[in-house]
Amino acid sequence: MKELLLNKKGEKVMYLGNEAIIRGALESGVQFVSTYPGTPASEIGNNFYALSKELRADPKFYFEFSTNEKTATEAAIGADFSGLKTLVAYKNFGLNVALDALMPLAYTGSLAPMVVVVADDPSCHSSAQSEENTRPFSALSHIPMLEPSDAQECKDYVIEAFKISEKFGTPVMVRVTTRVAHQRAPVVLGELDPNRKVGLKGEFIKNKNKFVTMMPRLHGMKKEMLEREEKLRAYFEKSALNYVYLGSKDQKKPSPAAIAAAVKKAKIGIITSGISYLHALEALEALKLNIPVLKLGTFYPLPELKVKEFIKPLKKVLVLEELEPYLEKSVQMLAKDANCKLKIHGADLRSQIGEMKPETAAYAIANFAGRKYPLPVFKPGFEIPSRLPQLCPGCPYWLAFSAVKKAVDEKEVIFGGDIGCYMLGALPPHSLYDYMFCMGSSIGIAHGIKKATNQKVIAFIGDGTFFHAGIEGLLNAVYNGSNPLIIILNNQITAMTGHQPHPDSAGVEHPVPIEKVVEACGVKHLKIVDQGNQEEFIAAVKEMVGLPEVAVIIARRPCKFVKKD
Repeated sequence: MKELLLNKKGEKVMYLGNEAIIRGALESGVQFVSTYPGTPASEIGNNFYALSKELRADPKFYFEFSTNEKTATEAAIGADFSGLKTLVAYKNFGLNVALDALMPLAYTGSLAPMVVVVADDPSCHSSAQSEENTRPFSALSHIPMLEPSDAQECKDYVIEAFKISEKFGTPVMVRVTTRVAHQRAPVVLGELDPNRKVGLKGEFIKNKNKFVTMMPRLHGMKKEMLEREEKLRAYFEKSALNYVYLGSKDQKKPSPAAIAAAVKKAKIGIITSGISYLHALEALEALKLNIPVLKLGTFYPLPELKVKEFIKPLKKVLVLEELEPYLEKSVQMLAKDANCKLKIHGADLRSQIGEMKPETAAYAIANFAGRKYPLPVFKPGFEIPSRLPQLCPGCPYWLAFSAVKKAVDEKEVIFGGDIGCYMLGALPPHSLYDYMFCMGSSIGIAHGIKKATNQKVIAFIGDGTFFHAGIEGLLNAVYNGSNPLIIILNNQITAMTGHQPHPDSAGVEHPVPIEKVVEACGVKHLKIVDQGNQEEFIAAVKEMVGLPEVAVIIARRPCKFVKKD
């Protein structure tokens, strides 16, 4: 990861989008970084973690894997309120967890520059729960959002986000998707900030009017936030992140007069953002079409005047975006004033399910422009056997699932799954789980089922997930007198997202043993068993599945990639 620290301005380096985000933060002089691992954002934390180890003798910034996204955000807020330049990163579902802290932060504003990176996963390449689209959260929280399209923009937009944050005293979100975070492309390096403040030399200066979100001051804070938002909107109207592309790669910023003439002549146009912009350009080239494209790098606040100016002379416009048509709906509202006769296309020419691909973008643009372009259908001429994802050979979860199936009658027990490698227990050959929702929910839902029925319930949860969001569910089950059997799969690492450490991982500086936490929650029936000893594990499940109080089995066997036999 030393190439992330190269100080050769103007040199081109191949970076992942996530690596370019790190480089942008380093060029901005970031001092405090916190995260919880979640793909497609995992590489941000992984590489900062590796850098922090390499720079241990001469630290340039502080880095931590926090216990969840809310604690990561709160840590970043504390550092920000102490005057440090901060960055916090997580995937889309992590934003849900962090919202409790982010919502009031929009009211107080940030003291020092603060950037929040959020990674969405259209098509659920690494996400089990839903195709969550985080774009409307920026409007909900009143936090501005930037959307880069490629690796170069990932770096540049992070730098710009820090500048915007400093100028307006607000946190700034940078939203990427899987195809942006995981694309690899050349990135032109800037200079590592020569004036950066090295080390943690912050100071929290008391200011109750600034940091205490209570009435009557709260309404004043909201007024300041809304005023700040309008200033941001005016700033984004002139921002270089929003521009019209006229088909010339060598002329990215044509004159306003040239843009107006080209748009008026074309009579049709495309509005897009994020990865959809790259797909649009590729499709236009393949179709040999020259259609003006308004590229929006700032999703919120939307530069409304720029959009109105673009659509005013048009007869029809195509809004090209992934998932739900949030941008399209904004254009529809603006068109009522700017061009009420404008025909607006978008979701009618593409699916709201799954990520956008070059061929689906080409299909939408071709139909929009009156060209015939059938969606290609892959027909290899022979049957391709389906292959579901599998646990790694030698994974300790094989042993745990096998033992549980031998210990109980599957027809008589409800099985709850959670988020981690062991999600694959829902698929063949295990086909075990009867429900699976979100981090920590295996325990919370198990408690509800036990209160509503007399059925036996076994809830599986991983060690990293337990620390993230399982403790509250366990405490609630004990407090309210429930009695599910909870099996904590303790492989001593956060395996699914890249083997990041958690509080009970081997070698961490301040370890927190899971069994101590379980005992502190009031659990009376606790056993620690290596599922490699099948007889002992099966006997433990049989004994504890019918107990009248909450019972916990810690299935302790290391991940094969942590410790090999």
